[in-house]
Amino acid sequence: MPRGIVMRHRPAHFLHLFASSGYAAAYYVYLWAEVLDADAFDSFLESGDVFDATTAARLRQYIYSSGNSREPSEAYRMFKGREPTVEPMLKKKGLLAPVAVDVA
Repeated sequence: MPRGIVMRHRPAHFLHLFASSGYAAAYYVYLWAEVLDADAFDSFLESGDVFDATTAARLRQYIYSSGNSREPSEAYRMFKGREPTVEPMLKKKGLLAPVAVDVA
């Protein structure tokens, strides 16, 4: 960064998040969408192939094709087999420390 450009994102710049319930709720929705995105993508990583056809078919069947025929949370549970978790998003953002695995 050029020296003339200073850090502009201090905590005070995020006060608008808490100024009204409307913006805070909208920001929460953005974060929840990130949780769902990272958790769903983790299904492909768990399969060992980001282009896994079986996982893609489940995603299409339970999420993309369900339309308004079932509750979104039910559709997600049917796709993933469980409730969404925040750990994949935290890993994606570098906020979750890697777990040490004992291979002995």
